[in-house]
Amino acid sequence: MAKYRKLGRTSSQRKALLRNQVTALLYHGRIVTTETRAKEVKKIAEGLIAMAVKEKDNFETVTVQAKVPVKDKDGKRVKEVVDGKKVTKYETVEKELKKDLPTRSHARRQMLRVLYPVVDVPKENAGRKRNTKEVDLVAKLFDEYGSRYAERRGGYTRIVKIGPRKGDAAMEVILELV
Repeated sequence: MAKYRKLGRTSSQRKALLRNQVTALLYHGRIVTTETRAKEVKKIAEGLIAMAVKEKDNFETVTVQAKVPVKDKDGKRVKEVVDGKKVTKYETVEKELKKDLPTRSHARRQMLRVLYPVVDVPKENAGRKRNTKEVDLVAKLFDEYGSRYAERRGGYTRIVKIGPRKGDAAMEVILELV
């Protein structure tokens, strides 16, 4: 007996499809797909969430001093004249950073192996590259989902049947995070 469904695709197409759907599920919180695909996506997504729950508190907080350019009210860098040259003025600030411990770092790489990069485009700038932001889905897994599902022991997703699809009568379902 096979350990996974082949979904009528070659291995590369199947992996791409599942990665895409897992990424969409974790970014949006719910997707509409067929029942067999949902069962495969559920396995992968629950494994990632379980990894995030296990490693959510596995980091050190490190204080670092960084040089940051001074900016004026318009957000432009402040320049000062030193020896006849214009030089950007800097100030030193302390920042707190999360430094992953080795097991969390390994879990992060395992998640990045599955998830595609997500770019968030604001509605008013649809079709433009400006003001787009790359979403850190792994950080969302650790911070948001890790803390949300900390008390739960599995069963992070739910499949709700919504009926047959019009074209080929395949059973459609909503796969959502609980």
